[in-house]
Amino acid sequence: MNTGPNDLCALWNQLRSEVIAMASAEPLLANYLCKTIIDHASLIDALAELLAGKLASQSVPTKVLVEVISNTLRSSSAIQNAIALDLLATSERDPASKGIANPFLNYKGFHALEAYRAGHALWLNGRQSLAYYFQGRISEVFSVDIHPAAIIGYGVFIDHGTGIVIGETAVVDNDVSILQEVTLGGTGKASGDRHPKIGRGVLIGAGAKILGNIRVGERAKIGAGSVVLQEVPPHTTVAGVPARVVGHPKADEPGKAMDQDFDGESEG
Repeated sequence: MNTGPNDLCALWNQLRSEVIAMASAEPLLANYLCKTIIDHASLIDALAELLAGKLASQSVPTKVLVEVISNTLRSSSAIQNAIALDLLATSERDPASKGIANPFLNYKGFHALEAYRAGHALWLNGRQSLAYYFQGRISEVFSVDIHPAAIIGYGVFIDHGTGIVIGETAVVDNDVSILQEVTLGGTGKASGDRHPKIGRGVLIGAGAKILGNIRVGERAKIGAGSVVLQEVPPHTTVAGVPARVVGHPKADEPGKAMDQDFDGESEG
C-alpha cells in the first residue's frame, strides 16, 4: 500500500482538525498545540518541530534539528509514505488512540520510529556521526534503541515502545507490530550480518527476544516473553523459552489484527 501527496494532505487535514478541537476543549494545551501543529503548513513540518523539540540538547538546539529533520524527511517520497502509513497503523491497531492526533502527539513508539527514519536517511547519506547522535537521543528520550543502519518497512506499529532494541543488521518488513521490551538482537558471538529478519505482517508480543541472523516468516506470531533462536515458518505461532511451534494464527495478518491470544489457534 502506498500513499500519495493527496493522501498525505488528507491525513494532515484530519490531524489539524483533531488538534484544533483538542485545543478548544483544553485551553491549557492551546499554546503547545498551536506551536506544534496548528501553526504549521504540513504534516512533515509539524513532525519535524515535534521530534526536534524532543531530541534537542544543549549542544544541538531545537532550531538546528528542525531544519535537519525537515530537510531529511522531505528528501524522499518513500520516507513520507512510510510516516503516513506508520501513523495510520498506530491509529488503527491501538484501540486507545481515538484518532490520529493522540498518537502523533503522545505515542513515543511512533516518535521513536519516525526519528529513526530521519537517522536512517542520514546514515545512508554518509552522515553516520549525526545518525549515531539520533540513535543515542532516541534511546535516552524514548527508551527505544534502533541502530540507524537497521532496515524497517512501512506501516509498522511500535506499541508503548519502552525497552525495544533493534540491532544494526536487523530487517523488519512492512505491516509488522512490535510490543514493548522486544529485542531483535545478536547472539553475542557473531559479527557481520547477525540480526533477525522479520517478515511482513508479523506480530511480536511483549518481551519477546529474537536473537541471531534468523528469519521469522511472514504473518507469523511470536508469543509474549518468548526467546526465539531458530527460524520461524510463515503463518506460524511460536511461544516459550526456547520458542517452539504452538499453532497457526487465526488472523491472516497477525501484525494488523493484534490478537495475542493463542486460544483456538489450529495446531495443524
